[in-house]
Amino acid sequence: MLPIKDYAIIGDCRSAALVSRAGSIDWLCWPRFDSPSLFGALLDDRAGHWSIAPATPASSRRRYLDRTNVLETTFDGDAGTLVVTDLMPVASEQEKRHILVPDHEILRVARCTRGEVDVTMVVEPRPGYGRERPRLRDAGKLGVRLETAGGLVALRADAPLSLGDGRVEARLRLRAGQALHASLTFADDGPAVLPPLGDWSDAAVARTVAWWQGWTSRFAYDGPAAPSVLRSVLALKLLCYAPSGAVVAAPTTSLPERLGGDLNWDYRYCWLRDAALTVRALFGLGFDDEAATFVSWMVHSTWLTQPEAKVLYDVYGKRPQSEWTADELSGHRGSRPVRVGNAASDQFQLDVYGEIIDAVTQLVRRGGPLDRDTQATLRGFGEFVCRHWREPDEGIWEPRSGRGHNTHSRVLCWTALERLIALHRDGHLARAPVEAFETNRALIRREVEERAWNPRLRSYVSRLDGDDVDAALLMLSWYGFEEAASPRMRATYACIRDRLGAGDGLLYRYRTADSAGEGAFGICSFWGVEYLATSGAPLEEVRRSFDGLCDHANDVGLFAEEIDPLTGDALGNFPQAFTHVGLINAALSLDQRMKVAAGGDGDARS
Repeated sequence: MLPIKDYAIIGDCRSAALVSRAGSIDWLCWPRFDSPSLFGALLDDRAGHWSIAPATPASSRRRYLDRTNVLETTFDGDAGTLVVTDLMPVASEQEKRHILVPDHEILRVARCTRGEVDVTMVVEPRPGYGRERPRLRDAGKLGVRLETAGGLVALRADAPLSLGDGRVEARLRLRAGQALHASLTFADDGPAVLPPLGDWSDAAVARTVAWWQGWTSRFAYDGPAAPSVLRSVLALKLLCYAPSGAVVAAPTTSLPERLGGDLNWDYRYCWLRDAALTVRALFGLGFDDEAATFVSWMVHSTWLTQPEAKVLYDVYGKRPQSEWTADELSGHRGSRPVRVGNAASDQFQLDVYGEIIDAVTQLVRRGGPLDRDTQATLRGFGEFVCRHWREPDEGIWEPRSGRGHNTHSRVLCWTALERLIALHRDGHLARAPVEAFETNRALIRREVEERAWNPRLRSYVSRLDGDDVDAALLMLSWYGFEEAASPRMRATYACIRDRLGAGDGLLYRYRTADSAGEGAFGICSFWGVEYLATSGAPLEEVRRSFDGLCDHANDVGLFAEEIDPLTGDALGNFPQAFTHVGLINAALSLDQRMKVAAGGDGDARS
């Protein structure tokens, strides 16, 4: 079982697959991110895969085609070179009116570019996290069919296919200029569409490349580490669920934060706590449509539970399934349990209100309207915060050990009221109970300044009257509660760096007995860079720290949730939207700081 960093992602903004550097698709859920897996070898060798690779040993290197999410893996052997192109085909709406395309497809093209190569393709579908017994059927010219509980899977290739016990194989020799085309499609609630292979497949590759390059033409950034920022927003786009506008945290479940341990969670859902940071990243790079659609999804997803907002939702704004464990799966490199669903959906997190309202405020600042229903929703959120901000909650890190009075949650409650007051003042929020908002805002500030500041540590602390720090304290300045250059924030950053620093700019999110063995947290590390950029730290120091963190991406520019400081290995679900959002926002703040230093205009929160 390969390390997490040896994978890359392909997708179509509805689902995603992970492809290893060895040419094997080891993770695929259809038709949605949170659907049961069809290929799950990422979590257990017996849970299914689809490999295309040379039959004899060969070195491999890989890349994404320029400004796309089309993956290309090159295998170099003694006798020849094989280039495998992997993608989920996409097309513009105008193109779809003229061609018939499957709702869900993975297309793989293996082309010999030098000499000759013996190629082996093995397909072992194991539906339902390996629980369903696959019943493969030879359908002649229509390929091989597999009926699953979720729908019909069809495999076709322009090479002879042989069926075994739950397994399909193809073996062939390709000479320079020859290619193998293979297509896997899925149909759930409509007729199955099986597109032709050969030239049609090559045209589908060209259409997909053109679509991605057209999308990235909106990329409005030319600052530091532009290739890393571009790859990050391309990864973020793959995690957007196009039919609703939701953004999932990651396309995987149960990739371990602690190798061999039990910190394994299902991240195939949408967390409201990610909202403001994600919206800022998308707006900052020029992807206004995605940002606005995400805000709309967020507001409407809370409709059934207003004025209470849940911690996380599925891509359609519904409550995710209850958490359960797939005990028959061994887990990634022995890390168990494998979890499906996430029990954090039952937690109480007050920080989500500040995130939602800040995200809406960013939309309004860019000219987005607030209709009467949305205004009523925001007023309801504000009134809920006024009633409940004093209560303990689980907070941003979602411990399963109980609630506490978390400083970050208090500050996000302050943020919620601060933004609502500003919206009312600027004429965007009618009939707001401003006096109550102002009174509670002042009470929250006083409590945080008095009880979240530890004079002995000379730092803000994670919980009121506590002695521990966590990286989320860096966000006090991001949300405007405290100036980044203030003595308290400088002292807090110094304490965080001393207690949570892991070298090379990496930061742990916190350090407790329960967190032993965790990696440094990706987004927290980028929060550190963004803090430096906005606090007046020397630009050389900021740039050096930022470039060092970007170097921790894998060979195709992707990040997991965490980074092992000792080995550089990726830990946690992959690729992780939160980490890529952190990279983008750090880049935006650094770029704006550099423009100010050069005599231009810049605002680290614009």
